[in-house]
Amino acid sequence: MILKEALRSIVQSQREELSSLDLGIEREKLNQIDINIPFAVVLSGIRRCGKSTLLKQLMRKTKKFYFFNFEDPRAANFELDDFQKLNSIFAEEYGECEYYFFDEIQNVLKWELFVRSMLDKKKKVIITGSNASLLSKELGTRLTGRHLRYELFPFSFIEMLKLKNKNPNAESFGEYLSKGGFPEYLKYSKPEILQELLDNIIFRDIVVRHKLREVKTIKDMAVYLLTNVGKEFTYNSLKKTFNLGSTTTVTSFVSYFEDSYLLFAIPKFDYSLKKQLVNPKKIYSVDNGLSRVNSASFSSDKGRMLENSVFVRLRRRYASLFYFKGKNECDFLVKEKEKIKAAMQVCYDLNNDNKDREINGLTEAMDKFSLKQGLILTYSQEDEFKINGKKIIVKPTWKWMLE
Repeated sequence: MILKEALRSIVQSQREELSSLDLGIEREKLNQIDINIPFAVVLSGIRRCGKSTLLKQLMRKTKKFYFFNFEDPRAANFELDDFQKLNSIFAEEYGECEYYFFDEIQNVLKWELFVRSMLDKKKKVIITGSNASLLSKELGTRLTGRHLRYELFPFSFIEMLKLKNKNPNAESFGEYLSKGGFPEYLKYSKPEILQELLDNIIFRDIVVRHKLREVKTIKDMAVYLLTNVGKEFTYNSLKKTFNLGSTTTVTSFVSYFEDSYLLFAIPKFDYSLKKQLVNPKKIYSVDNGLSRVNSASFSSDKGRMLENSVFVRLRRRYASLFYFKGKNECDFLVKEKEKIKAAMQVCYDLNNDNKDREINGLTEAMDKFSLKQGLILTYSQEDEFKINGKKIIVKPTWKWMLE
């Protein structure tokens, strides 16, 4: 519980701070979000990727709004009943208003009851929260389906160029490939920023949230997977590597990494869902900089860094991604509306040693899914050719990222 006048003081000082904050570069997501719909707008994503900044950019879409940040240490004792006080303070200070902007709302137990009551009164509610607490599967029950969720990732290549005021080319892409897209790391280049971030995610989003004891094992597994981006794994192999009692425990740990947007496992494509579940998966990281700073060997493999950056861009756009493995292998398949729409290979440098392997994997996937065109993404090469009537485009990844 917070006394009303103490709460008023927090509301006023937060409002003053808003006017002095740098809103940064405009996020690509900004124009995709309609704040005038009769649903709660939920911004989810990994910690420190810019959700709060996007929330403040959305405020500019309306002249009159209420705002409260629940991460404020002074609001640590905020309880469900305090929402009524907060509402009356809002009205007294700023008059009647239909827009509510809440940052890190998951800090309040049963917050969804208040949000639902505001939606019933035709108010517009826009919220951010630590991603692990605002998963769509939880929100479905908490907000009874009355929400639209938007996922935010660290900066894209285009956003990084705006932030650093650089031109798109192979050199600027090389910096993005190495540093990734976390805004604070791009600004200050301090490895401690991303090391601390990983610790925060492991402890706050995973260990505390799921009441776990195996802190060292979870951290070791996270670092192991961050180091082995682009490689296949099975739950059984992880069980043996970390000497865990059951694959169920491993499955849970990996799902916690995915829930916090730290890591993503993509399945091998198969028409059988059962086979998809048991086949080896491939692991990818949310950000190259995060992987590089927290693992010893990741930065030495430019091919896997390139592949991971391609994955992150694909994951921003598509929820359903696979890898393909027949006689040969293809890195990514994109599935939309129950149909494979695109196949692509990622290869740092297409040369005489790997050309047949890369092309054979791509054309095998194209044949299987009746695709007329395939894409090979490289660091800087550009080419185009036809094989058996099928078009293969070779393109620098940085140019593809500008499309």
